Amino acid sequence: MKVRQSLPSKGISRMYKGYLIDLDGTMYNGTAVIDGAVDFIDRLNKESIPYVFLTNNATKTQVEAAQKLLDMGFNIHPETLYTSAMATAAYLSETAPGASIYVIGSDSLKETLEASGLTITEDDADYVVMGLDPDINYGKLSKAALMINSGSTFIATNPDRKFPTEKGFVPGNGSLVSVLVSATDVEPVIIGKPEGIILEAAVAALDLPKDEVLMVGDNYDTDILTGINGGVDTLHVNTGVTSREEVEGKTHRPTYMIDNLKEWSVR
Repeated sequence: MKVRQSLPSKGISRMYKGYLIDLDGTMYNGTAVIDGAVDFIDRLNKESIPYVFLTNNATKTQVEAAQKLLDMGFNIHPETLYTSAMATAAYLSETAPGASIYVIGSDSLKETLEASGLTITEDDADYVVMGLDPDINYGKLSKAALMINSGSTFIATNPDRKFPTEKGFVPGNGSLVSVLVSATDVEPVIIGKPEGIILEAAVAALDLPKDEVLMVGDNYDTDILTGINGGVDTLHVNTGVTSREEVEGKTHRPTYMIDNLKEWSVR
């Protein structure tokens, strides 16, 4: 593979002792498994190389996210999943245990937050937490805006503007968060990639130094910047959000770039 701007080609790679792996656009697009993804995980399993699926998707619980992979033919364990919903719950449990929260998001996000001892409310919340909500409407956005303008702290599970499905790209949480930012002039605390909050938790789960870990993903603004900002090497796969041409034009480029995970040797 020929890559401009000094990006290493396939075959030029270090051997990493652990992996952080994105889901949407890297393992699958919507309900369609990406070619080479199952084989990549099988090779990691065969070599007993540990990995954590690090996803900004906050619509599913850990078990639900794992079940999707299992149903697609991936040989994985639920504990390998770490979602932005889990990171949000951990962050709030540590910084504001027992806090009241108004949630825009899926029932699974609410379940994850409640399981951490947080109290979900519809009025006068300490925090407004926003994740991707398939049933978003004006009423929910209005209620959140009023709370934020009255002093509730604004939390966004992730900043993804869009994500790939089997039919094409659709709006992500970041696109909807921007509505509240416009209405309140308040920027949220972002928990998911590319912020360090979720990265540090995932690296700790691997129990490896950062220089022995590789971050794998398709979205430059989340996956790749997570590694660049956090001191972890990165592998961009051209199967999702950010195209090869866009990556090649970046000032700060990933450590590696490939078209398909079949090109990557784990040993």
